[in-house]
Amino acid sequence: MAFNLTHQLGALAGTPIKSGEMTTPSAESSLSVSPPSARMPISMNMNYTSNRNVSPPMSPVLGSRRADLSVACKAFAVETVEEQRTYKEGGIGGEKGKGGVPVFVMMPLDSVTMGNTVNRRKAMRASLQALKSAGVEGIMIDVWWGLVEREAPGAYNWGGYNELLEMAKKVGLKVQAVMSFHQCGGNVGDSVTIPLPQWVVEEVDKDPDLAYTDQWGRRNHEYISLGADTLPVLKGRTPVQCYSDFMRAFRDNFKHLLGDTIVEIQVGMGPAGELRYPSYPEQDGTWRFPGIGAFQCYDKYFLSSLKAAAEAYGKPEWGGTGPTDAGHYNNWPEDTQFFKKEDGGWNTEYGEFFLTWYSQMLLDHGERILSSAKSIFQDTSVKISVKIAGIHWHYGTRSHAPELTAGYYNTRFRDGYLPIAQMLARHNAIFNFTCIEMRDHEQPQDALCAPEKLVNQVALATLAAEVPLAGENALPRYDDYAHEQILKASALSFDQNSEGENREMCAFTYLRMNPELFKADNWGKFVGFVKKMGEGRDSDRCQEEVEREAEHFVHVTQPLVQEAAVALTH
Repeated sequence: MAFNLTHQLGALAGTPIKSGEMTTPSAESSLSVSPPSARMPISMNMNYTSNRNVSPPMSPVLGSRRADLSVACKAFAVETVEEQRTYKEGGIGGEKGKGGVPVFVMMPLDSVTMGNTVNRRKAMRASLQALKSAGVEGIMIDVWWGLVEREAPGAYNWGGYNELLEMAKKVGLKVQAVMSFHQCGGNVGDSVTIPLPQWVVEEVDKDPDLAYTDQWGRRNHEYISLGADTLPVLKGRTPVQCYSDFMRAFRDNFKHLLGDTIVEIQVGMGPAGELRYPSYPEQDGTWRFPGIGAFQCYDKYFLSSLKAAAEAYGKPEWGGTGPTDAGHYNNWPEDTQFFKKEDGGWNTEYGEFFLTWYSQMLLDHGERILSSAKSIFQDTSVKISVKIAGIHWHYGTRSHAPELTAGYYNTRFRDGYLPIAQMLARHNAIFNFTCIEMRDHEQPQDALCAPEKLVNQVALATLAAEVPLAGENALPRYDDYAHEQILKASALSFDQNSEGENREMCAFTYLRMNPELFKADNWGKFVGFVKKMGEGRDSDRCQEEVEREAEHFVHVTQPLVQEAAVALTH
């Protein structure tokens, strides 16, 4: 989603790495502390949906400890874990018939510096080794368009990514590579900014309608407006051609790692890498949870499409603008005429026309990029995935206003996730969903939040469409209560899905690697969580046996974790 706090790995001392700051191969970058959001208490912060661009508030890691690792301990840790490895069929790949859900861990957003080197190299090596020793399947890495193709169209600098992916290969970790075509940063608390490529920014400056636009003329520069997808507006290329060329260059540069180390390509399709509109931007305080957001269809390219759609529908008078009674970003549904439950515009012929067109534009955007991605990676064994936002606030209302403004035509009377799942199924792509760790009762009841019900609906949609489902946690959680919810959700054990259907999520990606994860208590819980996820819901082993084994892994990995903790503080 659109709320970004900090993009540092976390830190106890030092200054933030600024955009454009070069890091030499021999230097270890200092780390920075990100304060919690000052705008709302932590209980409210827990209600945001997931965002790869969200980094948790940082807490002090373990104090300096002895890090005298023995080679034997390292070898024992890795070899022991290797004996336990299983891979999930139908998702990230592996042995058919094996149960359990493989766990990946998101890397810091600034793992590669603006100078195209690996950031905090020593800490990265130690951390990857610790994750491997804990039984983690792999890592997720953002591959930033604004970093790789920054200098000029078609000039790709894979610099730090070459080194980082080789690190993962050497350790034995799989990689989910995210094609991040969106801007990183720009919100309160950010310490790292990775804008779109400079030559793209120049084109947007010349033609502001390349940015998503709301009815008040506010422009959003997180991602190029999909209204211009097929127009040669970026130095003679269309945005979709730019994305395709980038993915093709990635394939050619890393072909020796595809299918072995790189097992998944997640294709970014909007702000925060999600297939959605930037309807709830936190930048400059525009949107605050749990506001309904605003439609993003007022650039000239969108309005041209709307005009054509209205004429084709036989109602040309509907083609001049979007709904004018849909309120503002921070309204609630009942504050507006369009979203209110009784006689709301959303439930009229006009509302159906507009919402169908608005959501179809998003689906067509997904189709275009997935068609390209599928053709580019068809001769490799990597999986392709797409991330969908978990917009759970006001889910209990009839109109589901925040989902509608984001482009998901989901209401009490219509399933908005089945068309998305069917689109992904046509391209054999994975449906990656968020807010897996959340429980309904943890959210503000007056906002009618229902993350559990939302996850349930999405799981049933993917089941009907026969598309694999993967998950992420929305916010950093290290407690057993959240882990239990993830275990439950990843097992897809819903009442409606209990008719002998042996199905689990194909993978789970944990947000995120940082010093807090390596604190002794959190690390112990995390290792146990990874072990339980690997067991699968149909394991015949008793819980006590699994927990004893997890305790053994905690003990074995302790020296590695100490090394990672020390590296992160220096």
